[in-house]
Amino acid sequence: MSRDHAGGNAPFREAVVDLDAIARNVRTVAERVAPAEVMAVVKANAYGHGAVEAARAALAGGATRLGVADLDEAFELRRAGIDAPVLAWLHDPDADFAAAVGANVEIGVSSLDQLERAAAAGTPARTPAAVHLKVDTGLSRNGVPEADWPGVVARAAELESDGRLRVVGVFSHFANTSRDVDAAQIAVFERALEHAAAAGLHPAARHLASSEQAFRDPRARFDLVRIGIAAYGLTPFGDGTTGTDLGLTPAMTLRARVAAVRHVETGAGASYGHLWHADAPTTLALVPLGYADGIPRHATGGGAEVLVRGARRPVVGRVAMDQFIVDVGDAPVSVGDEVVVFGDPASGAPTADEWAEASGTIGYEIVTRIGPRVPRRYVGGA
Repeated sequence: MSRDHAGGNAPFREAVVDLDAIARNVRTVAERVAPAEVMAVVKANAYGHGAVEAARAALAGGATRLGVADLDEAFELRRAGIDAPVLAWLHDPDADFAAAVGANVEIGVSSLDQLERAAAAGTPARTPAAVHLKVDTGLSRNGVPEADWPGVVARAAELESDGRLRVVGVFSHFANTSRDVDAAQIAVFERALEHAAAAGLHPAARHLASSEQAFRDPRARFDLVRIGIAAYGLTPFGDGTTGTDLGLTPAMTLRARVAAVRHVETGAGASYGHLWHADAPTTLALVPLGYADGIPRHATGGGAEVLVRGARRPVVGRVAMDQFIVDVGDAPVSVGDEVVVFGDPASGAPTADEWAEASGTIGYEIVTRIGPRVPRRYVGGA
């Protein structure tokens, strides 16, 4: 990972991450959802953008908390000197909750067993564990089933009274299915909050909404919203709404340099299986990125495009492990020219969401899967 280049040749391939864009995106959401606070989700290396760098940018943009999937991701932030509240919610059965308490990491609790283990990790002789109790409102993944919830919150209240833990949050997660399903999940969550209050729990952080509901449904915001993909400038919606429509800027630009140029005649096949043949004489440019770097093989034949010399050009032939081919027609493209695979549409580049559409997936996957062979370079920020 690096910051701005001081000059010299451009890299063979790189992902440029605009930290100012992340800060602006978080600020845009924070202004929209206020007085609810914002938790920036930086799991999975911040959706491929770099966890530590993205976390700092998100905090600069107004996030008050950070969210990760597992404890190792939380510990990475702590080792980097980030001291903002961090919640981790997906745990190995043998996860070291004592280490989490020692690092002041908040623990997402999805079962009575996890609750007891968190309490055992924090005793009056040490700092009590800080926990967020998760109720399953209909996603059917982790979280306490609604039928078991009254017993879990009653036990949590006992442990809090004993000084063994602190219940700082209650949360859940939408299924992102439909407005009706969302409404049903909100109802389950509100019942869960009523049970918690009846048991004597009064958490400061009640959170249900992720990026989609943060924009769409004020009823879902409660005290806190968790934003992941919106922080990185991509849309959480699958209805054609773009990040730009939401006032967001894509933070990642994936680019490379043309590795080879070949002029071919009518009928020439390209890449494995010759799925594509030239229908007229043309020029092909080789881009040194492939599915080993996160370029989806399913983009083959899906209409994916890149930006070369100010114009969009189609990807042709099968995407290979290390490379793919672009038909540049009669454009004067040379070895070493820049190719922007995706980035900010204001520059004319395709977006990660457009690549997702061409690949039959979602923008989340496109940016998150960019592999370690692609160096990250950071611009903006403090």
